[in-house]
Amino acid sequence: MTDPIPLRAENAAVPIEAFRCANMLAIASGKGGVGKTWFAVTLCQALARRGKRVLLFDGDLGLANVDIQLGLTPEKDLGNVMSGELTLADAVIHYNEGKYDILAGRSGSGSLATLPAQKLADLRMNLIALARDYDYVIVDLGAGVDRAVRQMAGPAAITYVVVTDEPTSLTDAYAFIKLSHAANPEADIRVVVNLANSAQDGRKTYDTLRKVCKSFLHITPALAGIIRRDAKVREAIRAQTPLLTRSPVSEAASDVEAIAGHILNNS
Repeated sequence: MTDPIPLRAENAAVPIEAFRCANMLAIASGKGGVGKTWFAVTLCQALARRGKRVLLFDGDLGLANVDIQLGLTPEKDLGNVMSGELTLADAVIHYNEGKYDILAGRSGSGSLATLPAQKLADLRMNLIALARDYDYVIVDLGAGVDRAVRQMAGPAAITYVVVTDEPTSLTDAYAFIKLSHAANPEADIRVVVNLANSAQDGRKTYDTLRKVCKSFLHITPALAGIIRRDAKVREAIRAQTPLLTRSPVSEAASDVEAIAGHILNNS
């Protein structure tokens, strides 16, 4: 297990922004509809299949859909935590088919942006503490670039920004990277290109975003991986079944497995 790593000495005066988790990975998108949550649940399964203890945190409180994609009806979720009924640890459920744990969100419970600052800070710190029990914590952030979303990404060692070749996806991904870099110039932000027609097309999409970031932000986010467009993904989502269970040798499955392998080889 990997302990959370504070960037400053541990004491009560340390601001929450000072803490990072070496085993926490955030998944962002800038906009919805690019496959962010699908990538998060599939990456969790890929890491779990390699024997890692994994927690998926559904950080999109208002539009939570991890449970919908997986066909789950959780009896406890983050809504219970926000209301004070449960601790964060008590709200964890185990997803048997994926072999990893989930902290489910609750649709219609209000977005992170509506949380009081202290509640958001407490949520972050409790998640950092809970991370001690896992090899990896994957944070599926809400779509968008608002401050609360970026704050939840703050403790992550790496933030993966999922993009497609759609102009709006690239524009919103750039906005997320710009604001995140401004808040924390040391943030490790990497790009995952989803729904690429080919590896070559995926590289072109990445290069478009890379050039803009280099020209205007003077940074070059690394390419974490390219996931090819695959009809098996839609079939799995419709069946509410994990892709690595339903179609483990599909192109998209292989691409996510490659990203998981890279994470393991570089951790």
